[in-house]
Amino acid sequence: MTSVVFPGQGSQYKGMTRDFFDNFKIAKQTLEEIQDYTSINIKEIMFDESSENLNQTNITQISIFAASMIIFKCIEYETSFNEQDISFMLGHSLGEYSALAASKKLNIKDCALILKKRGELMNSAVEPNLTSMAAIIGLNSNQINKIIVENNLDIEIANDNSPLQVVISGNKNNINKSEQVLKQNGAKKFVLLNVSAAFHSKYMLKSQEILKNNLRDLNFNSNKIKIVSNYNAKSSNDNQLIIEALSNQMANKVRWVESIKEIENEGESKVIEIGPGKILSGLIKRISNNFDIISINEVTDLKFI
Repeated sequence: MTSVVFPGQGSQYKGMTRDFFDNFKIAKQTLEEIQDYTSINIKEIMFDESSENLNQTNITQISIFAASMIIFKCIEYETSFNEQDISFMLGHSLGEYSALAASKKLNIKDCALILKKRGELMNSAVEPNLTSMAAIIGLNSNQINKIIVENNLDIEIANDNSPLQVVISGNKNNINKSEQVLKQNGAKKFVLLNVSAAFHSKYMLKSQEILKNNLRDLNFNSNKIKIVSNYNAKSSNDNQLIIEALSNQMANKVRWVESIKEIENEGESKVIEIGPGKILSGLIKRISNNFDIISINEVTDLKFI
């Protein structure tokens, strides 16, 4: 059986999925559909080199979602890919919404609109330049958590990406102050991220509560595909459990390492990454060497399906 994963913010790049758009009618239809729902000119944002909005959170999220859906739809329509072979779908942060749309738990319209709302809420959650995020290379989540506690650092783990890559969130001054402490305790690299706010932290709580009310109004469909939650790293096809976990995702840690361990423990051996870039494939290889991983990022990758 197969698990399918979808990337999150940071995977975007100019021209992503242009080759799919140029070669397949379903790619054009999918992009136009999402543009119509959201009233955002995603095509210009992704393909026009002069556009400067791709890295703006409220635009980035819907653009990555659109790119992921374009690729997924092309796989559905243009290959022998059999959805009956899929056991699990999961995604990193906003990628969890791509998983919900691809699994048909949510229709594309509802998913596009809730992601548009999510991006706007996250982008405006905190005043500019008050908070930030940083990637820590060389320490695992447990080690960083211990350092945070022992040194009374007012920061949070936002993304547990791999055994050697963890992202922290917090007040900008506190993030900057933590660099020396983390390096003194074994961190190999400390990289400030180009983001608009401290995502997956307490600074997202108010926005999370607003989004939670919107999520309750959505119509979730039932099927056999299990979704692995970022919030608790548990797999389920129970829509109530999926909604509950999703409602707590924005202000809490992305448990990516535990999520991959979840599908490994369930006996999965094949993973397909669908979406721009190959970030998740790299992270998964660092978590476990027990997976056959395929990344579908360009039209030429379709031959691997």
